[in-house]
Amino acid sequence: MAAEIHSRPQSSRPVLLSKIEGHQDAVTAALLIPKEDGVITASEDRTIRVWLKRDSGQYWPSIYHTMASPCSAMAYHHDSRRIFVGQDNGAVMEFHISEDFNKMNFIKTYPAHQNRVSAIIFSLAAEWVISTGHDKCVSWMCTRSGNMLGRHFFTSWASCLQYDFDTQYAFVGDYSGQITLLKLEQNTCSVITTLKGHEGGLYNHPVVFHQILADSNSIIMWDIGGRKGRTLLLQGHHDRVQSLCYLQLTRQLVSCSSDGGIAVWNMDVSREEAPQWLESDSCQKCEQPFFWNIKQMWDTKTLGLRQHHCRKCGQAVCGKCSSKRSSYPVMGFEFQVRVCDSCYDSIKDEDRTSLATFHEGKHNISHMSMDVARGLMVTCGTDRVVKIWDMTPVVGCSLATGFSPH
Repeated sequence: MAAEIHSRPQSSRPVLLSKIEGHQDAVTAALLIPKEDGVITASEDRTIRVWLKRDSGQYWPSIYHTMASPCSAMAYHHDSRRIFVGQDNGAVMEFHISEDFNKMNFIKTYPAHQNRVSAIIFSLAAEWVISTGHDKCVSWMCTRSGNMLGRHFFTSWASCLQYDFDTQYAFVGDYSGQITLLKLEQNTCSVITTLKGHEGGLYNHPVVFHQILADSNSIIMWDIGGRKGRTLLLQGHHDRVQSLCYLQLTRQLVSCSSDGGIAVWNMDVSREEAPQWLESDSCQKCEQPFFWNIKQMWDTKTLGLRQHHCRKCGQAVCGKCSSKRSSYPVMGFEFQVRVCDSCYDSIKDEDRTSLATFHEGKHNISHMSMDVARGLMVTCGTDRVVKIWDMTPVVGCSLATGFSPH
């Protein structure tokens, strides 16, 4: 059912410790059990499985439970050993796992949504189960009574969720690319603010202390906690970013994408905000008209040019004035991007030094989570494979209190 990998790192990169196979469809969620050699997985094949590491070094399922509908999201609270599973039919089911992780008892079903559940968070202090779904709403239900406490609807299906337990603020990202900050109350909620920055839908869990979400290939980091209104752009993945985890102690951000890319971003540096793109009817360098500027084209008897933008200064420029490409990691551009000629000349060689490391997970990652105490990461995806990684060669040791996992 699972293979133990014995290789050790030759350089600073994630070490693949184990690979678990056995699901018959895409694995939608995988969570490491704290202080145990175990993994909980949920899959589109309608099964919840608890895998424990045996003396042989391999992981075998100690619990195999079949649900009525494909599993789409999962949350696990280790101290109470309660697990909440969201399903494709909109229901959230609660189970209790035995102390030896060999038995799982059904507790109750929460009619949380009318469509697929996209994210779940359990608050033990409030006794709430909070969830988002493709029915364009966030709901919070009482785990004591099983009753619905409140709902808030959005214009697009709600795709990701994060919750600040101290303030009872919920951050909800939707498919339009908007993030809504809600203050949840017992039977109502209020909208605090909305954030807009992604061109596509949001597919990932936000981080409360800075609010990080991912769209197709980019990560946007909102500095909400500092109330500075800053947004930092991180571009380094080749495919859709699916999951994030911020390491608070070392100030690093780990991100995974659907093509198997694993990136570790150094956030302990003074980064620059990417500029807003300026609009102009003519090139802001050579003043040649763009192709819609009919008047200037007629007056100067010249053909209009296509508009581009310099990623460093944001000015609207023509192709001739932005013929060069450069990376600029301090602004989040780990790849080479279009810059105007003057900005290219201003970038020094040391400015091109990467502020992130990139690694290959070698499978289709749709979800990732990290262990708080041991520096471990588990990834899963559409290829039905679950992989367990040792991340300490990449992010360093002594991370017992450094993770802010999702």
